[in-house]
Amino acid sequence: MTPTREEAERMARDWCDAWNRRDLEAVLSHYAEDIEIRSPLVAKRLGRADGILRGKAELRGYFARGMTNSALRFEFEDVRIGVNAVTVLYRRENGMRVSDTMELDDDGRAIRMIACYAGGESDV
Repeated sequence: MTPTREEAERMARDWCDAWNRRDLEAVLSHYAEDIEIRSPLVAKRLGRADGILRGKAELRGYFARGMTNSALRFEFEDVRIGVNAVTVLYRRENGMRVSDTMELDDDGRAIRMIACYAGGESDV
């Protein structure tokens, strides 16, 4: 599914708002059951050299852990649209700029996501 600009922005804002409310189910609603996520934070926090999480069950545990950070805050900046994909640009509570690129299934849920952080792994 290739979203319109309005659909992509609505999805991105809803995703950021769900994180800010610590609403795990609302965040997870944006992901397909067989989601694959690649992130330097996964590598750093979980000690996984490949930085990959697979499936919604793994994602649930990882995101639940992240939501325990009382300072956590995502500030939406912009969204980019690709073929069956969106990239959400946002700023974290620590000032770190992040871009999450999500490949979408036919229902508009992410089946693959790659998280990129300004500065690289040492700054994550």
